[in-house]
Amino acid sequence: MLKLIIAISVIFVSSTSFAKGYNVFSIGIYDVEFDRDLQGNYITSDFRYEVRFDKSLLDIGPEEDNFFYLKPLFGLELTGKKATYIYSGVYLEDNLGKLVSGKNSKWIFTPSFATGYYDDGDGKKLGNKLEFRTTLEISYQKENDDRIGISFGHISNANIGNKNPGVEIISLSYQKPF
Repeated sequence: MLKLIIAISVIFVSSTSFAKGYNVFSIGIYDVEFDRDLQGNYITSDFRYEVRFDKSLLDIGPEEDNFFYLKPLFGLELTGKKATYIYSGVYLEDNLGKLVSGKNSKWIFTPSFATGYYDDGDGKKLGNKLEFRTTLEISYQKENDDRIGISFGHISNANIGNKNPGVEIISLSYQKPF
């Protein structure tokens, strides 16, 4: 499985090596649960580095609406309890103002989906080495094109493992264009 993830990442990197995009540096809270107390769970810190390429892999919508352009990403996520997640996937990106009111704003909406290799370390046992991540992010684009964002993500194995407890992550990010 790890070889498959590395191969997919190499394909993404080689096909988008001359593309523009963002380096995403993120810190957050891993295993946020709103429906139970803080005793006995796996809440810890979460650190994520992600590369998002601005080159579309697949155009599935009308030309005038860039929201439907699937773009590649890959990343590495580490927790304070030594869990590691190496992943690659796709994201969509749209100007939130244009999406809501038809006028551009400095707010960007970025949903994403990824799959990858998960090692639970001393952290929460997610039930499988193959895990999926979905994330919703809203970021503010500064004058120099840097972005500051907040995201909510979920990692789980989509019930292909023996158990599927899943984990939620809330993160703050700083995004630097390349």
